[in-house]
Amino acid sequence: MKLFYTNTSPYSRKVRITLLEKRLDGEVEYILCNPFEDAVELKGFNPLGKIPTLVLDDGRVVYDSPVICEYLDTLNSNSELVPSNTDARLLVNTWQALADGIVDASYNTVMEGRRDESERSQKSIERWQGSIVDSLKQIERQIGTLPDEITMAQISLAGALGYLDFRLSYLEWRKGQSNTVAWYEEFAKRASMVETQPPV
Repeated sequence: MKLFYTNTSPYSRKVRITLLEKRLDGEVEYILCNPFEDAVELKGFNPLGKIPTLVLDDGRVVYDSPVICEYLDTLNSNSELVPSNTDARLLVNTWQALADGIVDASYNTVMEGRRDESERSQKSIERWQGSIVDSLKQIERQIGTLPDEITMAQISLAGALGYLDFRLSYLEWRKGQSNTVAWYEEFAKRASMVETQPPV
């Protein structure tokens, strides 16, 4: 398999954490690319030109990150990251959607902030940041409902919080989030988190 990724992308990091947790990282060729430079090879596989993109050995192409992660989970029995039980699956996928929503809002905020100030939409930035704050409040209330075993819920949440640290540290997401902070600081010690830490 080949994985097109960047080491600063929260979406790529989610897939890389999944590969490590499933002990599949040795079966993947990692191809570092910058989608903003219109990587020709990447677009040959993914017309959207987005990362991460996974190319299977038989030539099939898988994207985006939730789809890639769910596929990777089927490749071996090293922990079931997306449970087969209906209720457990619903819980995990709902957590994953909330965490991915935080990543989307954070990414949009970052990209909007890179536009020329005269073209920047402060209203959009405020809306995205409001969504992040509201989501964090819900996470703080519900952190105890995370499954005991590692799933895509924890991987997605850790990736989202890590991205807030990396790109939006000025939001100071830890304020008033003592339960979430305690959970995150423990999870961040995992080898998969340490190995995929974005460059400073």
